[in-house]
Amino acid sequence: MTRRNDGLIGGWAEAQRQEQRRQDAQRRTREQQRREAERQQRAAERAMAQAHREQQAAYKQRREADARLRTDEIEARVAVLEGLLAAGCRGPAFRTSAMLRAEHVEPFQPGHLAVAVPAPVEANYQPAQGGWGFGPSAQARAEARARFERDWYAAQDAEAQRLRQLEAYRQQYQQWAETTLTQIRHHNAQVRTLGDTLRRGDPDAAVQYFSAALYSSAAWPDGFPHQVAAAYDRGTRELVLDWQLPGIDVVPEAKAVRYMPSTDQDKEVARPVTQRRALYRDVLAQTVLLVLREVFAADEFGALESAVVNGFVDDRDPATGRPAKIVLASVRATRADFTRLDLARVSAQDCLADALDGKLSARPDQRTAVRAVRRPDEVGGSAAVVSHADDDAVPNLLEMDPIAFEGLVAELFRARGLQAVTTQRSGDGGVDVEALDPDPLSGGKIVVQVKRYRHTVPPTAVRDLYGTVHDVGANKGVLVTTSSFGPTSYTFARGKPLTLINGDELVDLLAQCGLRGRLGTGDAPGGPGAGGGGGGGRGGSRTSRGDAVPGPRASSGRASGPGAAATPDGTLPANGFAVPAAAGDPPAEDAAVLGMTWSGGVALDVCALVCRGDRVLGDDFFVFYNNPATPDGTVRSVAARGSDKAAVAVRFDALPARADRVVLVAAIDPAVNPTADLSGFTDAAIRLSNASGAELDRLAVSDGRAGETALVLGSFRRRANGDWKFVVGGRGYPDGLEPLLADFGVEVA
Repeated sequence: MTRRNDGLIGGWAEAQRQEQRRQDAQRRTREQQRREAERQQRAAERAMAQAHREQQAAYKQRREADARLRTDEIEARVAVLEGLLAAGCRGPAFRTSAMLRAEHVEPFQPGHLAVAVPAPVEANYQPAQGGWGFGPSAQARAEARARFERDWYAAQDAEAQRLRQLEAYRQQYQQWAETTLTQIRHHNAQVRTLGDTLRRGDPDAAVQYFSAALYSSAAWPDGFPHQVAAAYDRGTRELVLDWQLPGIDVVPEAKAVRYMPSTDQDKEVARPVTQRRALYRDVLAQTVLLVLREVFAADEFGALESAVVNGFVDDRDPATGRPAKIVLASVRATRADFTRLDLARVSAQDCLADALDGKLSARPDQRTAVRAVRRPDEVGGSAAVVSHADDDAVPNLLEMDPIAFEGLVAELFRARGLQAVTTQRSGDGGVDVEALDPDPLSGGKIVVQVKRYRHTVPPTAVRDLYGTVHDVGANKGVLVTTSSFGPTSYTFARGKPLTLINGDELVDLLAQCGLRGRLGTGDAPGGPGAGGGGGGGRGGSRTSRGDAVPGPRASSGRASGPGAAATPDGTLPANGFAVPAAAGDPPAEDAAVLGMTWSGGVALDVCALVCRGDRVLGDDFFVFYNNPATPDGTVRSVAARGSDKAAVAVRFDALPARADRVVLVAAIDPAVNPTADLSGFTDAAIRLSNASGAELDRLAVSDGRAGETALVLGSFRRRANGDWKFVVGGRGYPDGLEPLLADFGVEVA
């Protein structure tokens, strides 16, 4: 009995021990797994930390390398400024031979017209064999023969048409080539006679030649201005130049760039003020000496005995606050004195001040002026004066000869790797340029139409191009214009093999391919009506539009009178407007009506100023509510019509000869809205209409801004050919009309 109990207890105890061992084993396994997991996690964390450290190190290295690169760029820029004169002296001297054009025209390239239409081969039309080994039936042979003959005659007709088109194209090319060569030879003949003209001391030839020498020089770094006013004194054989100098921003404010890991930012190390001022002063001295070098080196005909260079900057006179050309350096050098200099080795400032007895501003960074030795407008007698701005060196696409413009577009396509030739010389609905993209996958025939317009291209032109693409079997059509396209045109072109290139895009494409072109002429710097001129301008100081109305001109045979439509190039026919008989009366037939429209409930006084440059001709030429017309009646307030809220009539043809611009301004009416500003002046435009009220154009102007109470809307400016172009304004004034008028020389009581 006792043994049975012992056996039962022993079995139970053994079972307990086995269970305990099993639980211990599981516990040890779990502990081992936990330790392994912790070990793997620690290893992963160490790997992530290592990778993070490596990424941080690589990131830091990249940022430090970027900072070093920016420092190198700054140092390279400074090196260019320090070596400006020495580098310029190594450049070749300008010669008349540089003005010669190669007597060469593009060879005749007929494109697809050079490829003969292949004639069908009769062997390819043999009918198939009949069944059971018998030959083709007579009917099959007759049908095959008929197909061959039909295709053969069609190929003959196509080949005859190709030959006719090729001959017509050859004649067009021959005419164009002869005309182009004649123009080139005429130009070269004029260049070859230039030497004799210069030796005789012709002022016009001297001014044009030496201005060309300065503009063609490769000595000027990027960012340097190119503006010159020049005069030549035949009696003393002296050339007098005003040459624009760069501003102090040409010298980098930073000396170096360093990466700061603690803030993860780049820090610019400022260049000491005294060092920046000294370098800027040296740059100005080098620039003036380099101008002297360029003109004396270009004088291969002995036309110069001496030269005067006045280096100026466009800014505001610190004494008066008015826009002015501030002379920072001035020097007169005779040929004998200048040839004794070794410019590549001189200290520019010492050379200018001591060797040539010139003047250099002690504090050019603060616009401290010096007295000019002699100015171009002081040259009397048999002198010629000319003024050039940067844009003169770039062809104006709006005024370019139509044939030359088509040739430029063809050159653009060739520069982009396509084969391109001009075809019809003046076909609005035809193909102006034919291009071939040689890419075997995406290429093919491209037809190009060129529209040298000033106004929006109508949608009908885009539809016509689409029809031409289908008619000639082209892969794509391109419409190039100097103006713009409306939303209807873009909507129609979407999803079709059409590309629309507006004026701004065309200028960008030309620049990308190393070709040159601009739209219109930029504003004169510093003018209050330029929309720039100071800190209040919008969109820069060159917001020129191509919209134009002509001034006096010889009869051109165009339609005139009320309702005359705009011509294809965007100008308006002469005498196509009406002049008002009295303030508020309907306009008569020789004035343009400028109606102002805008959104918002703000009440405005719209005024007009007749100016020469940025100065009103006189207080009587300021047209406003108390002076509704100029003394000669050429500018007059008239009753607003339709959606217009104000209107002014201008007789452009009858304006005084000394007037070169009509400026439109607007100001809050203090009697109606004494606390308002121009934030409520939006969607503004000038509606140009004729005497009958037909709208001829709509000129967009800048919206107003909060805090401003007066605004320059824009100005109509007289071009060299007598036409008038519209230039958008935009400069705002926070203190009302008085400071705006003061900038134009109006005495405000």
